[in-house]
Amino acid sequence: MLRKWLAFLHLDPPKTLVLGFALIILSGASLLHLPIATNDGQGLVWIDALFTATSATCVTGLVVVDTGTTFSTFGQLVVISLIQIGGLGFMTFATFFALILRKRISLRERLLLQESLNHISIEGIVRLAKMILIFTALIECAGGILLSIRFAFDMPLGKAVYYGFFHAISNFNNAGFDLMGDFRSMTDYVADPVVNLVICSLIVMGGIGFIVMSEVYEYRHTKRLSLHTKVVLATTAALIAAGTILIFIFEYHNPKTLQPLSFMGKFFGSLYQSVTARTAGSNTISIGDMEHSSLFIIILLMFIGASPGSTGGGIKTTTFATLVGAVIAQAKGKEDVIFFRQRIVPQMIYKSLAVTMIALSLLIAVTMILTITEQGADFLMILFEATSAFATTGLSMGLTPHLSSAGKAVLVLTMFAGRVGPLTIAYALTLRKKKEYYRYPKGKITIG
Repeated sequence: MLRKWLAFLHLDPPKTLVLGFALIILSGASLLHLPIATNDGQGLVWIDALFTATSATCVTGLVVVDTGTTFSTFGQLVVISLIQIGGLGFMTFATFFALILRKRISLRERLLLQESLNHISIEGIVRLAKMILIFTALIECAGGILLSIRFAFDMPLGKAVYYGFFHAISNFNNAGFDLMGDFRSMTDYVADPVVNLVICSLIVMGGIGFIVMSEVYEYRHTKRLSLHTKVVLATTAALIAAGTILIFIFEYHNPKTLQPLSFMGKFFGSLYQSVTARTAGSNTISIGDMEHSSLFIIILLMFIGASPGSTGGGIKTTTFATLVGAVIAQAKGKEDVIFFRQRIVPQMIYKSLAVTMIALSLLIAVTMILTITEQGADFLMILFEATSAFATTGLSMGLTPHLSSAGKAVLVLTMFAGRVGPLTIAYALTLRKKKEYYRYPKGKITIG
């Protein structure tokens, strides 16, 4: 029925992706609006229900109400379902059910999968979707079991299992929703090695992208990695290391964050914040109490975000790496951008510039609007929340729960654009390449 309806509307893959996400968000908001969704039996007001559904579906993690204390079990299950669907993409789930029912995957559906997963071509796309589902099930189960065992020391076994799997799904999908209550996220476990290592591993695996995970898994047989995988792994490791070191230095003597902790506690606190800034959203130290220098580092990490084809947002690690490579090549007087003895084609550099400029323009516009709707709020706080919404990160300095209705509406659109927009833009930039039958004469302008 859905296939016939979409065919009737003659929607291309980008429009179908946007419409699909919008329908899921509206459905989720309608469920969260029901009295059964909240502990007080009143249901959320519509703008809060829409905000929460958007944040969950776009795997952001920004919240206007506390997930652990506001929602009933039904409401929490709605939230985690939206996170799972939004993180993997609704087309991945549609493919899953089609495979179960042994239905043929049409060319149109393969194109939709390609768009949803931000894959280069449709070759092997159904096989990739199968691997995504298998990887997701295995990783989330492993993370859920480990977290359940750890939480069992602090709470009843049934609650520990529920919490363990909720947080495993949330963090693997880079969503950052938590059930700990009172907006405190994972701060009770700031120095806990099990919670830190498990959740950080879930965030990283969800953020590097399924294509990379697939290649790493098959490396033992193929003994090769594509340039994409090498760039993603190298950039991810460099950003995490740089973020950890800088946050450790800037927060070392901060009495409200790292100072009271042991050396290992300081390390885990720095590592967790560096990893979670890659669009995950949970935190183990109070974000609002961090130094301005640390907050600026987190803003930069959020803006860069995760990797293509992952559950995270941002402009993506490959975009950032390409721009850095172009700057280095220009500084050395070279024409080509070289990664691992391979040349990056100019079209990829132009695409990286376009995606970055569009993202910057959107971020500037959202920040300016919020300075109007949230008068009296600190500018750094506004910039932080805007970046967190666009990059679908979910970290907050505490402004989001106090936003006006207009501010909430702005961030709803920002989260939606941050989740769907970059994929659609990248797809459109790839498809709209036209052959030119003539070239204009060269011209020179002064730069710098």
